[in-house]
Amino acid sequence: MITASEALTSLQEGNKRFVSNVRDGDSISCPKRRSELVTGQEPFAVILGCSDSRVPAEFVFDQGLGDLFVIRVAGNVVAPSQIGSVEFAVEQFGTRLVVVMGHSKCGAVTATLQELDRPTENRSPNLRSIVDRIRPSVEILLETDLRNDPEALLEKAVRANIRASTNHLRHGSQTLEDLVQSDGLIIVGAEYSLETGVVEFFDHVPGMG
Repeated sequence: MITASEALTSLQEGNKRFVSNVRDGDSISCPKRRSELVTGQEPFAVILGCSDSRVPAEFVFDQGLGDLFVIRVAGNVVAPSQIGSVEFAVEQFGTRLVVVMGHSKCGAVTATLQELDRPTENRSPNLRSIVDRIRPSVEILLETDLRNDPEALLEKAVRANIRASTNHLRHGSQTLEDLVQSDGLIIVGAEYSLETGVVEFFDHVPGMG
């Protein structure tokens, strides 16, 4: 299994291909690759991303079958089932890079900000559970001057939510925390731009301090 740094480089290079519209011809579908994967898999990165239809990780990073272990949930929030899925991947396959990827103009973050501004009484409890997981990381922003600039507020809120999810993974699981400390696991945050297609890695990225 490749190291976290090598995995990160592969994702960055794949995203550059995606942005440049220079795709790997075999990255998405290859009969030979399907046959190879029947007996097992060795994904080189775990992506916990938003379920937004505009942000499919395999396309964004120009990767193919068996390359990524992808977990998608609205707002890229972290709940026990997401933590368990990440634990499964890093323990079962030895994957040493976990990326929490949010994206610009995230609808779940927008809904949370709207809920904080004008609470609703009849929201589904299931939807509310997502809002409640995003709420702590963004509500403090409403106490700043950002409350007067909706666009800037949303941008900061998206980043804050990504950081909250990465921190939750790092410190919400003894298994993951131990692997970070002693076995080369790296958990990083990233944001995909709907406008440009670029993924910016910005939280706990190796070499960035």
